[in-house]
Amino acid sequence: MKKVLAIGGSNSSNSLNKTLANYIAGQLKDVEIINLDWNDFELPLYSADLEQQNGVHENAIKFKTLIEYTDVIVLSLAEHNGLPSAAFKNLWDWTSRIDKKFWSYKPLFLAATSTGVGGGVNVLKVVKEMIPHFGGNVIEYFSLPSFYKNFSEGKIMDVDKQSELDQKIQVFQDSI
Repeated sequence: MKKVLAIGGSNSSNSLNKTLANYIAGQLKDVEIINLDWNDFELPLYSADLEQQNGVHENAIKFKTLIEYTDVIVLSLAEHNGLPSAAFKNLWDWTSRIDKKFWSYKPLFLAATSTGVGGGVNVLKVVKEMIPHFGGNVIEYFSLPSFYKNFSEGKIMDVDKQSELDQKIQVFQDSI
């Protein structure tokens, strides 16, 4: 049984992207899901001075260890002004100090959602371009616009978006 790490790329306690990551991971068959609680990985803002004084922060090491422990990653990104959240980027910066290829080439389903009609497409574009340089192996990606309009009662209400996701999940499932 494959171990799936579900990550919502936000430190919000009510993260829409954590909900989406868990939902997507829950659609996979014959897997064990490990839900990442972002707040278990709080870090000081990365600086070379802090790293030189104290080494790589233990939460970055813990995150890298969790990536190594799992077989598959479902990552749903919060979009802050078209970019990843500061919390996500900061963990990325710290973890890349351990290993530039820290995503370890694990099969990755990349997603994003937001309350607006853009559905995080800008952050998807940015991260989809960058992640391969850090050992990311993006198999599929998905955007869900207008989260509160399209996600209710624990499921995607928009039939077309659910159908699109089902197709992408099948491709992803077949690859793992």
